[in-house]
Amino acid sequence: MTPWGRACLALRLALADPAGGDLLIRARPGPARKALLALLPGPLCRLHPALTLESLEGGIDSAASLAAGTLVRHAGLLEARDRPFLLPMAERCPPLMASRLCAALDRGGPTLIALHEGAEPEEAAPAALADRLAYHVTLEGLSRADLTAVPDYGPLALRPEQIHCPPEALEELVQLAVTLGITSLRAPGLALRSARLHAALNKRNRLETEDLLAAAELVLAPRATRLPAETSEEPEPPREAPDERGESPERLDLPQEILLEAIRTALPPDLLSKSGSNNGISGSGSGAGGKLIGNRRGRPLGARASAPRGGTARIDLPATLRAALPYQGLRRAAPPKQRPGPIIRASDLRYRRFEELSDRLLVFAVDGSGSAALARLAEAKGAVELLLSEAYARRDQVALLTFRGTGAELLLPPTRSLVQTKRRLADLPGGGGTPLAAGLDLGIEVARAARRKGLSPVLILLTDGRANVTRAGTPDRAQAAEEAEQAARQVSAQALDSIVIDLGRRPEAALRRLALTMGGRYLALPRADAESLSSSITTALER
Repeated sequence: MTPWGRACLALRLALADPAGGDLLIRARPGPARKALLALLPGPLCRLHPALTLESLEGGIDSAASLAAGTLVRHAGLLEARDRPFLLPMAERCPPLMASRLCAALDRGGPTLIALHEGAEPEEAAPAALADRLAYHVTLEGLSRADLTAVPDYGPLALRPEQIHCPPEALEELVQLAVTLGITSLRAPGLALRSARLHAALNKRNRLETEDLLAAAELVLAPRATRLPAETSEEPEPPREAPDERGESPERLDLPQEILLEAIRTALPPDLLSKSGSNNGISGSGSGAGGKLIGNRRGRPLGARASAPRGGTARIDLPATLRAALPYQGLRRAAPPKQRPGPIIRASDLRYRRFEELSDRLLVFAVDGSGSAALARLAEAKGAVELLLSEAYARRDQVALLTFRGTGAELLLPPTRSLVQTKRRLADLPGGGGTPLAAGLDLGIEVARAARRKGLSPVLILLTDGRANVTRAGTPDRAQAAEEAEQAARQVSAQALDSIVIDLGRRPEAALRRLALTMGGRYLALPRADAESLSSSITTALER
């Protein structure tokens, strides 16, 4: 089946099953996406990632309530169940909106068609929402020449519940999902329902191998995280015992190799380049700094009932009216007699809130000790320069400190200037012992100062060995290791995001334990150059 044929079939199956058929389309704007969306019947209910909770679920219409003198509510977009939903830019869907859409899908809402328009590999729709969308198709790389005639499937002859499902069909789908590294429990159920819909579309009252092939391509293939071995020696399953009439029960012939071949042809080219199982990054953008909640500027958030500290919050008048309107009848009936107009009390006041992203500070703590110091410092310099080249787009700042000999030194204060960075990194000293505790202490100090200025610090430790110099500057491995452990607990107590990069030729167990104590990520990168080091740090920051 061609990619265009899979997309058309998935759209037809999704529209035929409002209770469980939803579609995720990965495609940038182009002729293929335009042609596929043109197949949608009638008007659509268009959603947007920036919609408020009130727009989705409905609420009180303040203007109509004041004009009518009684409570008037308006319906939300999620209540429009007579037409499909279309969600563009699904990779930018915020968690709150994704949770509401998931709840609507769990209740058996209308068909949801999500458009994944992200250009970067790390951009993805929210994992919980993507897990509930049965069909995942991609239109990337398709031209006008690939858009063949759309087959006329016609109406469904039977409902999915009326299709007979042999017991071995579900068993085969579950086994195939496990073989492909799919951890979601919804995937086999969605694949079985898709197979039944495909059988009903072809006017069959019993599942056939063709139906399971279609379900494997449309539901299981996009979720696969690994491929099984090309050949596998498995014992032949025992034959079913004959029934009382002496006849063997009818079984569905399910050749495993045919299903796996269908999976291979439906896989996107870059799908299996990701390691792990179902660990896609949900649309977090480019990994910017932390979120700051204020009352002056930024993206508007929902109003809150309690006033923030300082007494400088601004009242959200529409939200205040919506909170007061449901109680107007009771308040007017109670003495004393009130003047015309809404009766607003202190408990009705709602205050405005905004959300803005803070700048992120990457604090590099580089081990400058030993004979390999020059190589490590060169790698750190190259990685810092590569990361700074993207600082404006990622809202990042960079600081660099080195620890060697008997202490630590801040070489580069927080900056976003690439020119200043190159000038400061021109001559970096190296050699001596490893005062790891002193380096962590200085990193914590720089991170604390950054937090006081509203930055979101991340401590990145680059080293290849154990601590052997104490805070006092004396050589003592046991005491130095204990002090490094204490400093690591301070990093965890301060809730600092951290990454420990092991640059040694062999992974060091002590550094792995140190990363666990710090509550950060551990990366073993032997013989890493500046480019691979920068790429690994970027990936770790995004996750």
